Amino acid sequence: MLERLYIKNVALIEETEIEFDCGLNVLSGETGSGKSVILDSINFVLGSKADKTMIRYGAQEAVVKAEFSVAADSAANQVLRDFDIEADDSIIISRRFTQEGRGAIKVNGDTVTTTMLKKLASRLVDVHGQSEHFFLLSESNQLTVVDTLCGDSLSVLKNELAQLLSDKSDCKSKIAMLGGSEQERAQKLDLLSYQINEIESANVCVGEIERLKSKKKLLDNAERVISAIGAIKEILSSDNGCTDLLSAAHRQACGIADFDKEYESICERLDNLAIETADLSETVSDLADNFSFDEGEARVVEERLALIKNLIKKYGQDEEEILKFLENARAQYDSLNDAAAELDKVNKQIEQLDMKIFAVCRKLTEMRKAKCAEFCKDVEEQLRTLNIPNAKFFVEFIPYDNNDVKVTANGADSICFMFSANKGEPPKPLGKVISGGEMSRFMLAVKTQLKGLNGISTYIFDEIDSGISGVTAKTVAQKFVAISKDTQIIAVSHLPQVCAAAETQMLISKEDTANGKTVSKIRKLNRSERIEELVRLTGSVISEAAKKHAEELLAQFNN
Repeated sequence: MLERLYIKNVALIEETEIEFDCGLNVLSGETGSGKSVILDSINFVLGSKADKTMIRYGAQEAVVKAEFSVAADSAANQVLRDFDIEADDSIIISRRFTQEGRGAIKVNGDTVTTTMLKKLASRLVDVHGQSEHFFLLSESNQLTVVDTLCGDSLSVLKNELAQLLSDKSDCKSKIAMLGGSEQERAQKLDLLSYQINEIESANVCVGEIERLKSKKKLLDNAERVISAIGAIKEILSSDNGCTDLLSAAHRQACGIADFDKEYESICERLDNLAIETADLSETVSDLADNFSFDEGEARVVEERLALIKNLIKKYGQDEEEILKFLENARAQYDSLNDAAAELDKVNKQIEQLDMKIFAVCRKLTEMRKAKCAEFCKDVEEQLRTLNIPNAKFFVEFIPYDNNDVKVTANGADSICFMFSANKGEPPKPLGKVISGGEMSRFMLAVKTQLKGLNGISTYIFDEIDSGISGVTAKTVAQKFVAISKDTQIIAVSHLPQVCAAAETQMLISKEDTANGKTVSKIRKLNRSERIEELVRLTGSVISEAAKKHAEELLAQFNN
């Protein structure tokens, strides 16, 4: 339950702390006094969208803290454990939002995201107001309501269904690995065969592209190469060329080698140069004699380079990756070629899983229908006490069969709440026929049936009794009392009957401060103050008769 709410700098509230009791807590006050600010603050601290307009004029930030008491084994504590946050018998949520648009959220001192906060809040509080009536108009939410009624038994079936769907998903993944359907497998085999043949026929070798590039470069510069080699040959081998001159120099050095070791060294070095030059001259001569330009060879090199570059575009960055792709393609081809038997086996597994899935879906449908029959009967009874005596309500299940069914984690059911408020009128989809006032009472009837079933410890009602009066108002108050025996209720109400039924009543009012500002104040009322507020709510002037009537209202609910 929500034990304490601290609000600072939200709208007209400067700073306040509210302590709530278990049971029925009712907030009342004049229109515009700030009742909506309290609920806006609760919504804010539970994860609703932040807005700078909520920050009190002149303040830099708004702060709201909420303290909940919870059971150690509650769903809310399980959420905290999933978030790796310390969980005990108390959950403290704090949220702040600044004028710069920055915010911070903490749960038990740990920083959390808005998504995490909303997940936690969904296990703590259920907020209902005139703007939230659309919840029951959504068919997906209607199925959630029905499933809440079914409880743990339905959860067991849903877990079984989830496992079957997971197994089917695994089978589909296997089929994809095996090439998919027969048609898909044939297409993949055809593609792999083409790729394998293309690479094999190219007969690619590692390092080939670099050799081809070098060859192409040489052929592209053939004229320049021929000219340079010819010039070198002439310099080295012609009469009085480099070779002859070195030989002559060597002979001169040999004539004086015996006179000094340094001369001897020069002789040796010239001899070596002469030998090396002669060898180099021979090599250059061979190159000059053997080098030729063949246009056919140049064309072959160009075509080979283009072929390998095309393969690189398709299969890898170099020859090594192309060959690796070829190896994998061969392995995949062999696997797909041998997959027919395995594919048939997996398809049979899917057929068996589909039968089991359909059987579980049928069980889910039967369980839901059984609960709905009792639920609808009880809601009709509740509506009669809420002054809709001719209400007709049932849940329509859209039929399905094994050949035409869309299964999700919730099964195959698609449902619709069917409703009629007037005698002689056939039930139609809830959202198309129900009025605003009827919707408030319908929702209250549903909540009366759901109390204690969804694990939520706190219900918040924002003026869902609007437009209700007389005998119906007393019944609404009694419904609140019935729900509050199991679940804490915080309600904003203008009905004196609901206020009289409250275990704790709080008054919200506006006051002018000494510095010329207006602030909202909230205080818990004692018995005499409650009587005065009840007199105001009944529209009476303060008198002994009006006070007596207020006393009688309180007495009706043993207050």
